[in-house]
Amino acid sequence: MHNFMDAGSSDRWNSIVKDLGDRIDGLAERFLTRVSNVPSYATEMVDPADVRKTALESLRLLAQSLVDGTAGPELLDYASALGEKRARQGIPPESLITAIRLDFSVVWTDLLEHCGPEDAVLLAGQVEHVWRVVDEYATQTHMSYLAERVRMAQEESNFRQEFIAKLFGPAGQTVDVIARAASALEVDPDGEFEIAAATGPAARALQKEVSGFRVKGPFMYQSGNVTFMFWQPFSRTRPRGRPSDTGAGSPVTACGLVQGVPGLRSLVAAAATAAALAQLLTDEDAAPLTIETGWRRLAREKLRDAGLDLERELDALLGQCREGERARMEETVRAFLQTGSVAETAAGLFCHRNTILNRMARFREITGFDLMIPAQAARVAIAWPN
Repeated sequence: MHNFMDAGSSDRWNSIVKDLGDRIDGLAERFLTRVSNVPSYATEMVDPADVRKTALESLRLLAQSLVDGTAGPELLDYASALGEKRARQGIPPESLITAIRLDFSVVWTDLLEHCGPEDAVLLAGQVEHVWRVVDEYATQTHMSYLAERVRMAQEESNFRQEFIAKLFGPAGQTVDVIARAASALEVDPDGEFEIAAATGPAARALQKEVSGFRVKGPFMYQSGNVTFMFWQPFSRTRPRGRPSDTGAGSPVTACGLVQGVPGLRSLVAAAATAAALAQLLTDEDAAPLTIETGWRRLAREKLRDAGLDLERELDALLGQCREGERARMEETVRAFLQTGSVAETAAGLFCHRNTILNRMARFREITGFDLMIPAQAARVAIAWPN
């Protein structure tokens, strides 16, 4: 032993520890009485028979280790196994550590009760060694517990990712896959979802932000260079299918965002829309691009893919404008397209109503588009989506 004891004191300490080992049953009963007040143990998350068995074995090994004043290999191996088991049983870490540290008070109280006044100096010299053994035991148990919790989290994540991959795969729309995925993710398959898509640094920012949401999820899916995050919002007081405003439970990071997705069956189609919106983001965007805010950009790109570039066509027509005329006209048209109201446009631009009407008439004269006709206004709105 690495302490101040001489041979006589060492022999006396070994005798005290041996007697302690002979009283393990009584120590275990005292431990069980105290641990019954610890949360989780009190609610019988652990079988009482298991608690008793663990108490007997741990106290026996602790008594053996007190001879050398340090936790022996057998005690540490037992601590590792105990930490793994308690993690699997779902015992909270604070309850586990509280229960383990009861060993010190149980052991020390027993030593004080069974040693006479002549052993006072010896006991005072051994208190640090008794605490060290219990602390090493507790530390090893806690480390093993945390390692097992990490493994459990990885197992659960892998299990969920397997079903997420199936959900986005070729058979993702089948009733069986949807039902099994909903069970694995613990979500309502017919409830509303939200899904966001991002790439590069924006994807990392999105993942960090969404991970803090108080929702069912979030769940991640990677496809190529696009990261998808989807989740099921908790119940909201709004009509089914109506998208919510971006706010609590919705990202503020620039991304493609689809809200009000009606069930897991619609998630794959919504993911395609979210990815398309994400591809339309520009450096000026500082918020999510939704269907409501991004449909004009999306329509413009789809028409371009079909060979119809409305923006280039409109720019060519406006090439007839007089010097300085285009900027004022474009400002007026863009403002009008936001509200469809001449009065609101005039107020927003601090102009007279007739000034707005004159600029719109001039726009019609040059381009042939009458903004008072919805179909023609929509064409301009798509050409100028921002």
